[in-house]
Amino acid sequence: MKRGPWLFAAVLSFGVWAGSALARPPVVVELFTAQGCSSCGRASEYVDTLADQAGVLALTYAVDYWDYLGWKDTFAKPEFSERQRAYARRLGVAEVYTPQVVVDGRTQTAGVKPREVDRLVRDARHAPVDSPDMRFRSGDRVAVGSGRAPRGGAEVWLVRYDPRQQKVDITDGDNRGQSVVERNVVVQIERLGAWRGRPLLLRLPPPPADGLDTVVLLQGQDGGRILGGMIQPH
Repeated sequence: MKRGPWLFAAVLSFGVWAGSALARPPVVVELFTAQGCSSCGRASEYVDTLADQAGVLALTYAVDYWDYLGWKDTFAKPEFSERQRAYARRLGVAEVYTPQVVVDGRTQTAGVKPREVDRLVRDARHAPVDSPDMRFRSGDRVAVGSGRAPRGGAEVWLVRYDPRQQKVDITDGDNRGQSVVERNVVVQIERLGAWRGRPLLLRLPPPPADGLDTVVLLQGQDGGRILGGMIQPH
């Protein structure tokens, strides 16, 4: 991780969602899924509809702990499974499972319960917001302003995902002979640095592939609540 010296000269007056002024941070909906999970298809379809809602950032993380059942998930990475385990520890979930939906790092429910997911999203829309100012600078840097950090501090995370629908034909395991369609599939997640309430400037690593959207999240340490987020404008 590289840092450059940088100070905020004044309180920044930019928003955190797609660069719009004074915008409310998006509600971050994270789906943990697996292509070999027989009940995950419905959750993926529902997240596809959430991705079209204004003010909602829907992300799909493919986990790898079901690969031994006969189908190796084509999008899974161990760091995605570890992110889900961090949520399980924080939210008091006995063990990880799929499909699981986590909303703003605060609440969770099964991805097969769309009404419950809707309720959690509505609650998140009306929750108090105490997010520091954030913005992208010069294309490859992100600035986080000053604010009140949660106990234990917070972390700045880079998330890159493919915004397109992606169809995968399953040839083994529980979903053998079926096709799975997923959207906003996360390709990269990387911790950029720690935030403890003071202004911070961090450099973004280059994307691993073309056509990916870039998101930066400010989140309480070890799977804590998401304090703010922004998507890099194209």
